[in-house]
Amino acid sequence: MSVAGTTWPRLLTFAGVAAVIVVADQVSKAWVNASFGVAYTTGPAPAAALVPPTPVLGDWVRIAKGYNSGAIFSLFGQTASLFAVASLVAIAAILWYEVTRGRRASWLLTLALGLLMGGAIGNEIDRIRLGYVIDWVDMGVGTWRWYTFNVADAAISVSIVVLLLIGVFGDPFAQREAGAGGEEPAGHDAAGRDVERRPG
Repeated sequence: MSVAGTTWPRLLTFAGVAAVIVVADQVSKAWVNASFGVAYTTGPAPAAALVPPTPVLGDWVRIAKGYNSGAIFSLFGQTASLFAVASLVAIAAILWYEVTRGRRASWLLTLALGLLMGGAIGNEIDRIRLGYVIDWVDMGVGTWRWYTFNVADAAISVSIVVLLLIGVFGDPFAQREAGAGGEEPAGHDAAGRDVERRPG
């Protein structure tokens, strides 16, 4: 069975990946928010003084809870409301693409879009519920630190890398699935124009 351009197994996989990311993101944020003091904030000022990050793997990985009222990785400052609206548009666009085009893509693209959807929803819940996003993973060496992030940010980053690689190098999985489905790749007519071949 299919819905528009996608199939039920693919749509369920897409929704399942997104759901796992949302749950992992929200559970980890709830734990960090209840267990650690605020290490930095671009949002509301904490009731108590800021606290230093908590080492997990020495100085390489630390927990540094932050209230981020900007975009991913605390970019663009006090713009939570703007990005809340933008995220809703992005979530709708991702869902529309997966539903209408998912069957023409590969499982790799479906997984990437599921990660992207889950990350967008995870941070959107924070923006709507709190007015800011809770970040907490701090990685780096010495004073060289990456932007503090969360599970949703990590899922978004991985999905963007995968989508960029697909855009640059193509999607070999999609080609294999198309061949397995009995459809031949597009050929050319006498004038050199692309001609779509139908299953024989």
